[in-house]
Amino acid sequence: MTTLYYAPHTCALATHIVLEEVGAAYDTVRIDFSRNQQQSPEFLAINPKGRVPALVTGRGVLTETPAMLAFVAQSYPAAGLAPFDDPFAFGEVQAFNSYLCSTLHIAHAHRMRGPRWVDAGDSVAIEAMKRHVPVSVGAAFDLVEREMLRGPWVMGERYTICDPYLFTLAQWHAADGVDPARIPGVIAHSRRVAERAAVQRALAQELAPEQSRA
Repeated sequence: MTTLYYAPHTCALATHIVLEEVGAAYDTVRIDFSRNQQQSPEFLAINPKGRVPALVTGRGVLTETPAMLAFVAQSYPAAGLAPFDDPFAFGEVQAFNSYLCSTLHIAHAHRMRGPRWVDAGDSVAIEAMKRHVPVSVGAAFDLVEREMLRGPWVMGERYTICDPYLFTLAQWHAADGVDPARIPGVIAHSRRVAERAAVQRALAQELAPEQSRA
C-alpha cells in the first residue's frame, strides 16, 4: 500500500492530487506541524529530512515533490500525466517541476523559514528576507507567466504532473505579496485546475485529515 505523509497547505497537495488523478489506492497520514510531529522520532524514521511530503511505497520511501510526481505518473502510465514516450518532452516536464522546487518554493519559504538560512536570533536578517519575498516570489511567477506557461496547461494542450504542482504553489501568491494582476495566466490556470474532480477530492481529504483513503 502507498502512504502519503502530508500537512495541509504544503506542497504535499501536488502529489495528493496526482494520486487522485491516476486512481491509486493509497492511505494518508497527516503530520501536525503545530505539535512539531515532523521532528518526531517516528516521522524521522520515515523521512530523516523532517519535512513533508513523504511517499511510502512497496519499494521504499520517496521524498522531493518532482521525484514523487514522476514516480506516480510512471507507475500509472495509462493516466497519461507525463510524456514518457518522448525523452525531451519529459525533460521539459522535469525542468519545470525542478524550477518550482528549487527556486519558486525556496523563495516562498523565506517568508516563514528564515532560520533555515541564518541564525534564528538574527531578527534583522530574518525580517529582511521576509520583506524581499514579494520581489523574489513575484519574479519567479513572472518568469512562469512570461516564458513557461504555454496554456491552457503548463505544457500546452496536455495536462501533466506540472499542473497540480503549479496550482499548489500558486495558492500562496497572495500571502507572498504577489499582485494577481501581474500573473493573469497563472491565475486562470489555477481556476482551470481547481475545476478538476481529482483536485476537489484531494482538497476535501486534506480538510478532513482524520479520514484515510484506502
